[in-house]
Amino acid sequence: MPFVSVTRLRLRSLRYLPAFFLYTVPAFLQVKRAQGNLAVDALNDANLTFWTKSVWKDDASMRAYMLAGAHRRAMPKLAGWCDEAAVAHWTQESAALPDWKEAHRRLIAEGRKSKVKHPSAAHEAFEIPEPRC
Repeated sequence: MPFVSVTRLRLRSLRYLPAFFLYTVPAFLQVKRAQGNLAVDALNDANLTFWTKSVWKDDASMRAYMLAGAHRRAMPKLAGWCDEAAVAHWTQESAALPDWKEAHRRLIAEGRKSKVKHPSAAHEAFEIPEPRC
C-alpha cells in the first residue's frame, strides 16, 4: 500500500530564509526524481511556515530518499533554523496525495513533534494551525 509523509516546519526568523531555500530547493528537486516517489507537493504557508506531502511506493523508498543527498544535508540544519516542526506518516489505499485539510488532520491526529533547538510555545503544546491554502 502507498505510504504517505506529511511535514510542517516554521522558520524562527526571516534571517534563515535564504539558507533554507539554498538547502530545500535541491531536496525538493531530489524528491521529484527519487525512486519510489509517486507524488509530491509543497506549500509556502503564512508566518514562515512550510508544508510538504508526498506519497511513496513504500516506507523503504521514503527512508532511502530521506537519508540521501540534498535532503540528508538539509535535515541537521532545520533543528536550529526552526521553532516548530512536525511529521506524520500513514499508509492508504490510493497513490493520490491527500488534500491539505486531510494532511493537517492527520498531522494533528497521528503526527509527532520533530526535534528543534528553540521550540516555540505552540511547538511544545503541539498546536498546529490549519494551512492557508
